[in-house]
Order: sequence, then C-alpha cells, then structure tokens
Amino acid sequence: QVQLVESGGGLVQAGGSLRLSCAASGSILRFTDMGWYRQAPGKQRELVATITSGGRTNLADSVKGRFTISRENAENTVYLQMNSLEPEDTAVYYCNANRRTLGGSILYDYWGQGTQVTVSS
Repeated sequence: QVQLVESGGGLVQAGGSLRLSCAASGSILRFTDMGWYRQAPGKQRELVATITSGGRTNLADSVKGRFTISRENAENTVYLQMNSLEPEDTAVYYCNANRRTLGGSILYDYWGQGTQVTVSS
C-alpha cells in the first residue's frame, strides 16, 4: 500500500508564498504522473499541477506563472512551490500519484490526506 504524506500548508497573506511537499512511501518512479489537486469549500476538486515520470509538467491556467511543480526522485518527493498567493487559492490541497496504461487509462491511483492552505486578504 502506497502512502502519500503532504506537508507545508498553512496560513499566509495574499502575495505570500508556500511550498507543499508530498512524500511517497517508496519509489515514485513507478508512477506515470504525480500531481496536486485542490478542493475549496462548496466546490469540486480541481487539478492544480501534474508532473510525469519524465518531468513534463502541466499547470492549470489559474496558477500558471505563479506555481511550479517539481520532483526529487531520490527523495521520493514532489513539490508545489506557490508564489503570489491569492485568497482564491484557499483550499485543501491533495497529492495524487497514478499509474496509467499506454492509452492513458488509470490503472490505479493514490491520494494523500490533504493539507490546508489559507490565504488571507
């Protein structure tokens, strides 16, 4: 069973920065993608950023230019650097890791427990 443990959330003022970490139990090279999703109160969970095992990244339009996703394979960890935070970024942030078929279908995926990010105006 894979465990994903997020850390780094907290309370920050608008314009500030936070770095989220997602530490996996075991090698992250087995996953096709790893990424961050968020869910604000009353809203559906949405994609924030993903990174493939090859290092290709994908970011939601709302965070492009402000957030960066990266991975450190030796540490089995994925990071989300969040700069210029806005109150609209307030949400619970979840780490995800998945394995896909060549056709893109998900074989399996795992979720962390989430970490709260609150941005005050």
